[in-house]
Amino acid sequence: MVYEDKQYQSDINRYLKEMDTQILKIQDTLAEMNCCILSDFEKLHHLVTDAQGLASSYYLQSYLSPYTKEFGQISLAVNLLSEKRHGALIIIERKQPLDEWIHNGTKVGAKVSHTLLETIFYPGNPLHDGGTLIKEDVIVSASNILPLSKNVINGKKLGTRHRAAIGLTEKTDAIVIVVSEETGKITFALNGELYVVKQ
Repeated sequence: MVYEDKQYQSDINRYLKEMDTQILKIQDTLAEMNCCILSDFEKLHHLVTDAQGLASSYYLQSYLSPYTKEFGQISLAVNLLSEKRHGALIIIERKQPLDEWIHNGTKVGAKVSHTLLETIFYPGNPLHDGGTLIKEDVIVSASNILPLSKNVINGKKLGTRHRAAIGLTEKTDAIVIVVSEETGKITFALNGELYVVKQ
């Protein structure tokens, strides 16, 4: 989804007000001592998750917009891949050239489109394993091998796609978007850190 600055601020402020209201409700319920607050925490968790996804989408757009005009196409592809639980690893080159860090890809050389990205990551397609490199508004190559991170994030064992996304962003200024085929979760990696866009 593409967000304007004012819309983003308005939506985040709305979420923050709803969180404040929910926290006050939890405090009131807790004071009664005989009521369960688990469902109230669940509602608060959903609000926080939704706000986090909104913020991640906004910042991802901000980080990418100087480097590609096709953020909308990339975003649409990622959301459709997520719905179908088709795994994906999309690399967007920014200032730093990536030739030194990614290898053995198959040249594509086509304009970015959500249809082409969906096709590349369709299960069984020979190009669906590995990362797809986007430079400006062109899909340069697919099925690229990336360096894998050796770091453990928050004590969690990560899959190959996430380790590759972190590994490349530990060494370069690229942004790497990951779609999990197990859960459909969307994350992006920047500076060796993972950020959730959609649970």
